[in-house]
Amino acid sequence: MSKYKFCVFDFDLTLADSSKAILTCFKHILGKFGYAIPDDTTIYNTIGKTLVDSIDILTGIKNNPQREEMRVEYVKKADEVMAKDTFFYDDTLAMLQILQCAGVKVGIVSTKFRYRIVETFKCHTASFPVDLIVGGEDVTEPKPDPQGLELIIEKFGAAKADVLYIGDNYIDALTAQNAGVDFAAVTTGSTTKDEFKTYPNVYIGTSLTDIFQHL
Repeated sequence: MSKYKFCVFDFDLTLADSSKAILTCFKHILGKFGYAIPDDTTIYNTIGKTLVDSIDILTGIKNNPQREEMRVEYVKKADEVMAKDTFFYDDTLAMLQILQCAGVKVGIVSTKFRYRIVETFKCHTASFPVDLIVGGEDVTEPKPDPQGLELIIEKFGAAKADVLYIGDNYIDALTAQNAGVDFAAVTTGSTTKDEFKTYPNVYIGTSLTDIFQHL
């Protein structure tokens, strides 16, 4: 672990299971706007993509003309359910605290809004073991564009060789590759171990604890 002075994490399905809330929000907007509601797995597999891209996928309409209205409605529903129905994995908070105690700076880069991530921490824990967050409102291009990861590296004043990015989705693997930093995968999302093997990585683990026990 001494190799990395900065550990940056994706949020959804990497640090916390937000699937219950995300399914609730998508089912709400699809039903409200008159679209068929797909099975849970189809919705789950969009986690990690941008909200508007997910709307296009789930409605089957590219550049859906209603997607801005649907996005606004999604955010309204998320204000009700997202923080309370998102749950940190059992080892998340302890792992972040261990890293900080070891002198490692901890960051989050996510397509999720920064304020929503902060709200989730406040809802479920008194601790906040994170040094910096870059959320969807902080960038003009979403992952796998490296803009968010490069922004947090700049804010940290870090050398890329000292940075590890950890995520659950192939989009995170591509983001790390595009930014030129090391990547570790956790198989808590929809991307499988075999799929991760096709991308540059330093380790593929089943949990955060698994990853850091092997680095």
